[in-house]
Amino acid sequence: MHLLSFVGRNGQSGYGAQLDNQRIAHLSAVLGNRYPDLKSLLDSGLADAQAALATAPVLSRHEVHLLPVIPNPNKIICVGLNYETHRKETGRPVEQHPSIFTRFAASQIADGDPIIRPHVSTQLDYEGELALVIGRPGRYIPAERALEHVAGYACYNDGSIRDWQRHSHQFTPGKNFVGTGAFGPALVTRDEVPNIEAQTLTTRLNGEIMQQAKISDMIFSIGEIIAYVSSFTPLEAGDVIATGTPGGVGAKREPQVWMKPGDIVEVEITQVGLLRNPIVDELA
Repeated sequence: MHLLSFVGRNGQSGYGAQLDNQRIAHLSAVLGNRYPDLKSLLDSGLADAQAALATAPVLSRHEVHLLPVIPNPNKIICVGLNYETHRKETGRPVEQHPSIFTRFAASQIADGDPIIRPHVSTQLDYEGELALVIGRPGRYIPAERALEHVAGYACYNDGSIRDWQRHSHQFTPGKNFVGTGAFGPALVTRDEVPNIEAQTLTTRLNGEIMQQAKISDMIFSIGEIIAYVSSFTPLEAGDVIATGTPGGVGAKREPQVWMKPGDIVEVEITQVGLLRNPIVDELA
C-alpha cells in the first residue's frame, strides 16, 4: 500500500491509501474512531487497513491537501554523513558509529508544499534521503531483525540552512527551520519494496541531477542504524528515521549552489516515489 496523510476540503485531517494517481481510499472514514491518525494505524500492523480498502469511500486527489506522511511523529531521527561520497566531500573523519541529530515535527512539509528560505540566510541546501517509518515498536533491536520493525519507506529532503548548521558543532539549528523538512508523498509499505537497498536515490534541482546513489552505498545499513538508535531510545510506531544524504550537496560544489525562490527540487527513489517542492522566501 501507498499510505497518505491529508487534510480534506472540510478542514479535517485524515489518512488513506493511494489507489492510483487520481484516487485515494479514505481509510480514516472507516477506521478513524479506532485509529485517529496514520501513526496509530501503523501500530495495528496494517491488517485493518487492508480490510478497510473494500468499504472505504474514494476521494479524488484534488479533494485533499497532502500532509507530511506522518504529521505527528514522536521522534524524527536523522543520520548524518552516511554516504562515503558525502563524508569525503565534507572532509570529516571515518567514524565507528552513526552521526545522529534530530528534527522537529513542526519543521516538516508535504509533497508539493513550498520549502521556505528564511530571511536570516540565503544558504538553503538540499539533502535527498530515504526515510524509514517504524511500524513495530522495539528496544535493543538486533540489526538482522531490524526490517521487521519498518512499516515502510518514503522520500525525505532534509533541507539545511548551512550557515546556521555551522554556528557550532551541533547541527540542530540549521536542521529545524520551519518549512525545510519535506516528507512524502506517501509511505510505501515494506512488502512493496522487498529490495530497498537495490533502489536508487536521485535529487534534482530545476531538472538537473545533483545527487545520485544506490541505497546500498550507505556507510551504516538500515539494520545497523535501527540497532544503534533503538539502543539509546525505544522506537515507537510512527517514528521517522532519515538515513542520510549522498555526495553532491550544494555547499560542497564549486561554485556553491543554494536553493532560491522559483527553484524546484525533487527527491526520487525508485519504487518509493517522487517528492517535489518549490522554493519560496519566508514572508516578512
